[in-house]
Amino acid sequence: MLLLALLLAGCVEQPLPQRPITREDCLRSVNLEDLPSALQQCDKVVSAFPKDPGPLNERFLLHTLAGNTAAACRDIAQAITLTAGVPKTNLDPILRQDLEVRQRSCSEDGPAGQGG
Repeated sequence: MLLLALLLAGCVEQPLPQRPITREDCLRSVNLEDLPSALQQCDKVVSAFPKDPGPLNERFLLHTLAGNTAAACRDIAQAITLTAGVPKTNLDPILRQDLEVRQRSCSEDGPAGQGG
């Protein structure tokens, strides 16, 4: 009886380990029908990589799709601040270009990028 109990206890299914968050997880599986969930996932990525401008750049897209221009522009401003001390040669040129274009779009939206 004890042996049977030990065998059954050994057969309990253990939860699978969670995959660690990566920098690419903001836009990995976006469902436009559920932007709040995508934003929550991206918030986790931004928190996990607070000194990386890439996730902020990606969250800009999600905020823009959700119609939250002010939050999108805050993300770009923060990302630009993070890149201020990075030499041009050390930053992905596509990311740098994205940030510059998005920063300009925020400036064009109104004072301090608060347009809507």
